[in-house]
Amino acid sequence: MHQLDIKDLHVSIGDKEIVKGVSLLIRSGEVHAIMGPNGTGKSTLSKAIAGHPDYTITGGDVLLDGKSILEMEPDERARAGLFLAFQYPSEIPGVSIANFLRAAVQARQSEGEELDASAYYKRLYGKMDLLKIDRKFTSRSVNEGFSGGEKKRCEILQMAMLEPKFTLMDETDSGLDIDALRIVADGVNAMRGPGLGVLLITHYQRLLDYIVPDHVHVMWDGRIVKSGDKSLALELEAKGYDWVKKELVTA
Repeated sequence: MHQLDIKDLHVSIGDKEIVKGVSLLIRSGEVHAIMGPNGTGKSTLSKAIAGHPDYTITGGDVLLDGKSILEMEPDERARAGLFLAFQYPSEIPGVSIANFLRAAVQARQSEGEELDASAYYKRLYGKMDLLKIDRKFTSRSVNEGFSGGEKKRCEILQMAMLEPKFTLMDETDSGLDIDALRIVADGVNAMRGPGLGVLLITHYQRLLDYIVPDHVHVMWDGRIVKSGDKSLALELEAKGYDWVKKELVTA
C-alpha cells in the first residue's frame, strides 16, 4: 500500500500565504474530495504538491511512501508516482497523442532502457479500449482544437498509461457538460482500485455523483475545516458554504 502524507503544509504565492497548514493522509485505493469556494487554496494545494514553480512551500512536508518530495523537480515527482490533471490542459500543436504518450512512458524507463514499440502500442490500445476511446484519436495533436470533453479524455488516457500511485485532479470538471463529465468519471472509475489514490478538487457535488468519494474535506481560507464521508458533499450542495462559515465564527 502507498501513502501520500501531507503534513501541516503552508504555501505562498509571492509574499501572500494561500495554504495555511493543511494535513491530509491519502492511501492507495482511496478517493478524497476537497470542496470549497473560490480562493480558498484548493488548486494551490494540488499545484504545490506537483511542484509548480509559482508556488513556494514555506512550511510542512509532503511524504510519498515516507520520503519527502519537496526537493524533487516536477518530473522527478511524476516519476515517483504523482500525476496532476490540469483544470486547463495545454495544447501541443504538431505532437501527436501517440508520440506524446510514448515520450512520457519512455521517460519512466530506467536509463538506457528502450521502450518496445509493439508492446507500447498493445498497451496503449488496451487502455483506449478500456476507456472507450476511438483509436484514431491518437493521431491528433495533443489538445489542439479539442472540445472540453476531448481534452479530459486525453488526460485520462495519459493517466491510464502512466499508472501513477496518486492522481491529483484540479477542478477537472470545470466547464464540462454532462457528457464530458461522464467521460472523466468513467475513466477514473475504470482505473479505480487498490493501486491508485485520488485527490479530487472540485466546487460542485455533481462530479461526486459519478465518482463517489470515500472522504470529503471542506477547505476554507487555506485550511481544511471539516471532513466527513460522501454525505458531507450532499450537505454542501443543499446548504452552500455559508453554514460552514457560520460554524467557524461560532466555534
